[in-house]
Amino acid sequence: MFKYLITINPLGFMYGSAGAFLSPENLVGRSGAKFPPEASTLSGLIFSISKMSKNFSQTELRENLYVTGPFWAKSDNKQNFYVPIPWHKIIAKKGIGEWKIENCEWQLEKDIEKPEADYRWQTITSWKDSPKSLKASSKSIADHPWKFVSFLHPKIQKSERCVEKSDGLFLENSVQIPDDICLVYLSTYPIDNGWYRFGGENHIVEISCDKINQKILDILTQPIGQTFALITPGIWGSNRISHRCPLHENFPETIQMLTDKPVPYRYRSQGTLGRGRYAVPPGSVYVLKEPLNKPWWEWDEVWFPKEGYSLKKVGCGLCLPVEIKGVA
Repeated sequence: MFKYLITINPLGFMYGSAGAFLSPENLVGRSGAKFPPEASTLSGLIFSISKMSKNFSQTELRENLYVTGPFWAKSDNKQNFYVPIPWHKIIAKKGIGEWKIENCEWQLEKDIEKPEADYRWQTITSWKDSPKSLKASSKSIADHPWKFVSFLHPKIQKSERCVEKSDGLFLENSVQIPDDICLVYLSTYPIDNGWYRFGGENHIVEISCDKINQKILDILTQPIGQTFALITPGIWGSNRISHRCPLHENFPETIQMLTDKPVPYRYRSQGTLGRGRYAVPPGSVYVLKEPLNKPWWEWDEVWFPKEGYSLKKVGCGLCLPVEIKGVA
């Protein structure tokens, strides 16, 4: 199981991850709309550090390194980090809503006119709380703490510290994170505290590493029954075709889902940029035909696509059990 909680504090602005899909938004400097960096970014950093420090061999890491994320936390309470709210819970400033199964279909119970969520994140210790309880405890829910800022990015000449005369400035969508907020990832291997270059743009960040406390481990090792929600992007299917759910013959049939449009997902494999994929977004809810009765950590790696290694190693589809009204 994951043993270490790794927190990342950017020293200044951060930018969009390298390798985002080409789109009209990206052409006008909005590549930073995909944030925070995926867990594979941290995995690559750990591999790079191990080559220099030799604390762990590359072979050992290939066999046993698992990372997952991204999450975030308040710097003074890192262990109680924030995870995406499951889609069946709708928490808005003016009310709440909750999806249930009735006559084999999704039905919405709500006390608001428009079921649009204002809060997208909740603390992991409040995972089992109802929408009403979450709404009453404002410290347990939050929206994205970072904001995007248009930023003129200079391209410096190689021989002088001067901006290039042609195309010397280009617009980029930078990300500003409050000083009291840090990004959070989980890992099976530690990393030495210090300053590192992190992400496709080689941002300077401060990284610290702590052991995950037992209370959080107990939450992460809850067995998945018939219903669960993703807290990281889910990539299913083969290494060429993406699906919305695992289709392996040993994985129970998915009979209901609550989800949103797929999100772009890219990762690095053996030092090169991996194939662009589409992922099921975090927060998506699954209802299975039969219960699994085992936590994500014990899921068979053949249920995950392989890109030279199982995508389970980068936390693909990490999930926690949820209770859906109408599901026995």
